[in-house]
Amino acid sequence: NSELFTLTYGALVTQLCKDYENDDDVNKQLDKMGYNIGVRLIEDFLARSNVGRCHDFRETADVIAKIAFKMYLGITPSITNWSPGGDEFSLILENNPLVDFVELPDNHSTLIYSNLLCGVLRGALEMVQMAVDVKFVQDTLKGDSVTEIRMKFIRRIEDNLPAGEE
Repeated sequence: NSELFTLTYGALVTQLCKDYENDDDVNKQLDKMGYNIGVRLIEDFLARSNVGRCHDFRETADVIAKIAFKMYLGITPSITNWSPGGDEFSLILENNPLVDFVELPDNHSTLIYSNLLCGVLRGALEMVQMAVDVKFVQDTLKGDSVTEIRMKFIRRIEDNLPAGEE
């Protein structure tokens, strides 16, 4: 039930805000928690989706938006703002289910409430040998018209096999 998840996530963020002194620390914790989820979630995703290895970052973007977000959050973000080099794009979430029923208090203006998503994406992609930078650049909780997650391909991670094993 997505409503239960949304409310549980809200309770988690509320507790983190009580446990940490500032929003930056909460943002880091949300990213770290998301990363750990992403590292584990990728196996479930690959098993359930039957998606093969992506050949380029554009294909990766399509799989993330059209399959992964749909599968786990019930939404399909649009993919926009590709960089000329094809190594950076934005995911536009018309509605972010994590922020249903949420209003940021004035004293948490720098909180990136849904930062868990950035960590999930980073962790999952790292497990399929892609180092990426993921960050929020727009957020409806902060008055923007949409929520925008910016993803940048950094490098392909090479398998580090012990010497002599190929």
